[in-house]
Amino acid sequence: MNKNFVEELRWRGMIHDIMPETEETLMKECVSGYVGIDPTADSLHIGHLVSLMMLRHFQEAGHKPVLLIGGATGMIGDPSGKSEERNLLDLETLRHNQESIKKQATRFLNFDEAPNSAIVVNNYDWMSKYSFLDFIREIGKHLTVNYMMSKDSVKKRITGEGEGMSFTEFSYQLVQGTDFYELYKDYNCKLQMGGSDQWGNIVTGTELIRRKLGGEAFAITCPLITKSDGGKFGKSEQGNIWLDRNYTSPYQFYQFWINVSDQDAEKYIKIFTLLTKSQIDEIVAKHKEEPHLRYLQNRLAEEVTTMVHGEMELEMARKASEILFGKATRETLTQIDEATFLSVFDGVPVFDVPFNDLKAGLTVTALLAEKSQVFPSKGELRRIVQGGGLSINKEKVGDVEQMVNSDQLLNNRYLLVQKGKKNYFIISCQ
Repeated sequence: MNKNFVEELRWRGMIHDIMPETEETLMKECVSGYVGIDPTADSLHIGHLVSLMMLRHFQEAGHKPVLLIGGATGMIGDPSGKSEERNLLDLETLRHNQESIKKQATRFLNFDEAPNSAIVVNNYDWMSKYSFLDFIREIGKHLTVNYMMSKDSVKKRITGEGEGMSFTEFSYQLVQGTDFYELYKDYNCKLQMGGSDQWGNIVTGTELIRRKLGGEAFAITCPLITKSDGGKFGKSEQGNIWLDRNYTSPYQFYQFWINVSDQDAEKYIKIFTLLTKSQIDEIVAKHKEEPHLRYLQNRLAEEVTTMVHGEMELEMARKASEILFGKATRETLTQIDEATFLSVFDGVPVFDVPFNDLKAGLTVTALLAEKSQVFPSKGELRRIVQGGGLSINKEKVGDVEQMVNSDQLLNNRYLLVQKGKKNYFIISCQ
């Protein structure tokens, strides 16, 4: 083996539970191991990154990663860590989501021809072949109801307040256990990894393998990632932080990591990057010398954004950040695309002005106090300009009679108006 996989996870703080003899087995042979993700959306979010990073380290240690897309389990709903049943998805939606997730996974795992190249499987492919009678005869008889009810994820739902849980969700651990059994049988898959809330489901799989095949399988879970202030990791005011740029722009993605606390950044840089221990120790030490420069957060944001979106998107996110927080120029504005521009100024007032009006040219007064209501009065506009407080596309306006025309439009459509230090407006022309 190239390196000790378990030790790699251990120093990164990525182990919560581990079955006995797991480390020894992984050190003596090449093993297939899997992580399961239910395709409940057509994009992964950063909560899924932990599982993908586990698979990445697993592959770099010389083992074979298997990404299981839960086409079948996605139709049921996993009760782990949840207080109510989720909506069930149709097959067409699940197939679409599966393909999107597989495409995203290629940024993290090597699927090329190699002895330990990653593979993607879908549990619908085997679960759809089981009839109900087959399932309860071949799977259900091996695990008692007492065993299944002893799992924390089940006990909390049955004994707590609420509507309890349906038989559909109660059977989830049997289905997940069947996944491990099928992968062990067909792919010699001996390890399942997941979040700590999955421990009960994973152990059910190892028990099924032992009882049906007399085989030995293993489990590793990682801690559920939290924020130091007790808030939920991976959430922003807009909701989940997604890997798909159509849901979370690279700029917003970059800003999420930039804005984490020092304590969280020190934890996250171990979990979400491939930097070595010595590199991280050096980064942390440098950050502590001048914490106000947020060196740790900047390096974390750079590494994760590059891994998920690529270097070009990272550079665009940096330039976009300069607009609000640095000394951006008009040239900076011309170097970011429309989607990034709009994500930076999401929520600022937008005023529509006909393109033809701007093509002919308008004075600053006509544009900002007549054609739009950026300024409610011409008098206020004059006072702001005389005080040097007005910029259009990051260039100071020195005269209210200065002309503005369509040649100045960003992305052939927008003008960025700045009043004072923090008040922004967008003129949109079409």
